[in-house]
Amino acid sequence: MMARLRPLLLLCFAALLAACSSSPSSTLGELPRTPQASTQQLLQQAQDSSPEKAAQLRLAAAQQSYQQGNLKQTGDILRQLDLALLKPAQQIFASTLAAELALADGNPQQALAALQHPAFERLGELPLDQQIRSRLVRAQALEADKQLLAAARERVESAPLLSGASAEDNHEAIWRLVSALPRDELQQDSDPTLSGWLALGDTVKQAGTLNQQQNAIEHWRQQNPQHPAALRLPEPLDKLLRLEAQPLTHIALLLPTDGPLAGPARALRDGFLAAHLQAQAEQRTELKIELYDSSRIASIDELYQRAARDGVQLIIGPLEKEQVRKLADRQALPLPTLALNYSDAGQIAPPQLFQFGLAAEDEAREVAHRAWADGHRRAIALTTRGDWGNRVQQAFRQSWQELGGTLVAADSIGQPVELAGQIARLLQLTSGDTPTRRQDVDFLFLAATPQQAQQVKPTLVFQYADDLPVYATSHLFSASNDRTQYLDLEGIRFAETPWLLDSQLPLRQQVEQKWPQAGSSLGRLYAMGADAYLLAPRLNQLLALPETRLDGLSGSLTLNPERRIERSLPWAQFRNGQIERLADTP
Repeated sequence: MMARLRPLLLLCFAALLAACSSSPSSTLGELPRTPQASTQQLLQQAQDSSPEKAAQLRLAAAQQSYQQGNLKQTGDILRQLDLALLKPAQQIFASTLAAELALADGNPQQALAALQHPAFERLGELPLDQQIRSRLVRAQALEADKQLLAAARERVESAPLLSGASAEDNHEAIWRLVSALPRDELQQDSDPTLSGWLALGDTVKQAGTLNQQQNAIEHWRQQNPQHPAALRLPEPLDKLLRLEAQPLTHIALLLPTDGPLAGPARALRDGFLAAHLQAQAEQRTELKIELYDSSRIASIDELYQRAARDGVQLIIGPLEKEQVRKLADRQALPLPTLALNYSDAGQIAPPQLFQFGLAAEDEAREVAHRAWADGHRRAIALTTRGDWGNRVQQAFRQSWQELGGTLVAADSIGQPVELAGQIARLLQLTSGDTPTRRQDVDFLFLAATPQQAQQVKPTLVFQYADDLPVYATSHLFSASNDRTQYLDLEGIRFAETPWLLDSQLPLRQQVEQKWPQAGSSLGRLYAMGADAYLLAPRLNQLLALPETRLDGLSGSLTLNPERRIERSLPWAQFRNGQIERLADTP
């Protein structure tokens, strides 16, 4: 009898050994496999199964639903899922799926929260395709959450796992992230590969002209011959190296010396020339600048004829909007021109015309993006009465609605005596022993003068809405350092130029020594003049590499497809009678 049982006992013992030897993988669990049943069949089976088996079936159903593009159903299934009933591999799979769903819903912070599950400590034990999926979702969530350096680090660490098109896409994404970082974040890192990427980003940002950038890239490649970016340059840098470097040696600066714009023109001119003198002191330029008076030029044809005789390669100006409209009406211009104002919206300009200005519409769009990033979804708007206010309000409305926000109500600021009534109507304030206001509003968008804005915050307090956040354009900031005035603006957040938010900027300090008014609201024009100088030699680069972003003194500058320069600005708020700089968008 024992003789007959011995083979069976040996088989059982072998099975026990096999089970013991595979215990790590059994504790890890298996990833869901492609089911043969439909999503509804899987969910039906789950109802008749044990809790553990039901959780696995629901996970498979959620994945299948996600692959079919049914995001609402996927979310409904995941909400029924108890992660505690799953093993670590399945918890990682479910959390990654939840993160992908949160990203699709525009909620990167929720995605990152899902990816912090303790099971991810065992991600390296999972099959390669799941490791890649989870890592790339984390990188996408970090980027969407504006954590660009962390996103770049995640992609650098993921790179050895990738091949083919995925590897190429990841390679380009690393450079996109690094090139978007401010210079103070382009520092050495403990990861040598990431350090190389950051050094490449820094060397490109430091270089001034196209020729200097090309030389800097080649120098970096010689110093880092085995770095992934040296072995295969990111596409934007490869394009940059292939751009024909045509040194800019002669500019005409076209501004009025008479008329209502003569004062702003002087500030622009002085900011431009100050940036030129700084570049000369650093031996970065041999540029010749010709000063033309737009108030004394009879016609556009005369302007370009004179510029051609003088050997000018680029005209910067005019400032007058009507003259910019006339340039935009032309089919072509004899010379590249960087106008210091904008033509009408929708006006199709010739390809030689670039346009740059302190557009309030840019700031309205900034408010929309900042408020959305801060978690707000429902807005009311109050803007200055007239064409300017209408344009700003429309720009905010369009950007806010594109993001998915709702503009609940809007009005234009009238006479001071009207303001209390206007705000009461916007807030649907009720009278009585215990007045109440509408609760379906997250914040107020404000585009107003300093004098108008000083009335808004006290009125909100009076109207039982002192807790309502206010986001504003820069126009309410007088830069007067008047603490009493700032106290009336307490808590308001506003977008502003780097020039006015940082009194320690070297160029601003140099300019203020000669023109103290550069520290006032007029400083925005000095900053714009300096940025026109920054843009001049880089227009071809911006045209060839539209993802390029320049860190200017009037904002972070990019070129849109209509060849208009767009600005994004840093943020500040009024706090206890002072200006408090805010961190970048989370």
